[in-house]
Amino acid sequence: MPKISVDVPQELLDDLDDHVGDDGKFVNRSDAVRASLRKTLDVLDDIDARHGRLSDEYDAEDDA
Repeated sequence: MPKISVDVPQELLDDLDDHVGDDGKFVNRSDAVRASLRKTLDVLDDIDARHGRLSDEYDAEDDA
């Protein structure tokens, strides 16, 4: 799996950490970031679909 590095404001990191660990929804920060990224991309795909901006390749995969 590729690794990336991003700059994150402390406020976002603090909020993220509230959801990570034994009492949180996510096992670690990476898990939380991946889940958030997937959800955001799904929302963007839905918006693009409503506006007819998705490629034919995506539409074919969606129908499968």
